[in-house]
Amino acid sequence: MRSVLCLLVVPFLALSGDRPTYDFLRGDVGARASAMAGSFVSMNGDPVSMFYNPAGLATLAGPQAAFGYTNHLLDINAGFAAYAQSVDGIGLFGFGVNYMDYGDFTKTDIFANDLGTFTAGDLALSLSMANPLEENLYYGVTVRYIRSTIDASSSSAIAGDAGLLYLIPGDDPITIGLVVSNAGTQTDPYVDTKEPLPLDVRIGGTVKPQHLPLQLSLNFHRLNDPADSFFERFTSFTVGGEFTLSKALRFRFGYNNERRKELKIGSSAGMAGFSLGGGLVMNKLRIDYGFTSLGSRIGSISMITVALDV
Repeated sequence: MRSVLCLLVVPFLALSGDRPTYDFLRGDVGARASAMAGSFVSMNGDPVSMFYNPAGLATLAGPQAAFGYTNHLLDINAGFAAYAQSVDGIGLFGFGVNYMDYGDFTKTDIFANDLGTFTAGDLALSLSMANPLEENLYYGVTVRYIRSTIDASSSSAIAGDAGLLYLIPGDDPITIGLVVSNAGTQTDPYVDTKEPLPLDVRIGGTVKPQHLPLQLSLNFHRLNDPADSFFERFTSFTVGGEFTLSKALRFRFGYNNERRKELKIGSSAGMAGFSLGGGLVMNKLRIDYGFTSLGSRIGSISMITVALDV
């Protein structure tokens, strides 16, 4: 029964109708970004940016590292680690790893005889580089190796991201981000036919109002997916905000429109699609927590991240 439930729930985590392989790459990475519903394409100065828009690494003030753990539904767990620093004369480099462990499953033969258990999981290794193109305009690229395993079978792929980040200074500064994620191909498929990767085109903007201690982001994703009309392409969006309550405290919130539509059961979606969280900043250390609701009938996802200046 547990195996059946897992197979039913995992598609919700990736939020994809026509699910390509390695769909775990669509999931949120990092508690700060998760609390903002993944509205991180136009955020910058965070090592986690490499998982959303590598151009965001270019504004890091110094070497930073981040580590995170995610408690999904059932026994599904995930985590990540990221490190970024500047290399003189070359640019800012980042290295990251993120994984998802789907737990143990019961293995049987065609006659339902118990043959023990097996595991399944996904892993991605990412190497990023970011640099300024000109004043207030930055670019970033990522090369990613992906591996998936189910029992003794495995598959792998090579993919890449390319992003831009533009800063508009002023009393109400605005940041605009654009990224193409997961462009690539399988190098070793599970079967003879290669499966598509979760290619994603995303654009977003972040504004910091002059008289509010707030960063507010609006992101559109999956702009490359087929749509019946031009405006329908923009129905997959997220909104996220981060309040600076004090020098040490942050409060964050978010809304994912696609997640809410996907998880609607009957006429009710409950709190599905909404997220919130907070952060504690202590000198060179930051501890973040993010909570994402999948609706009262399904459950929730919790993330915790520790980030530090190295």
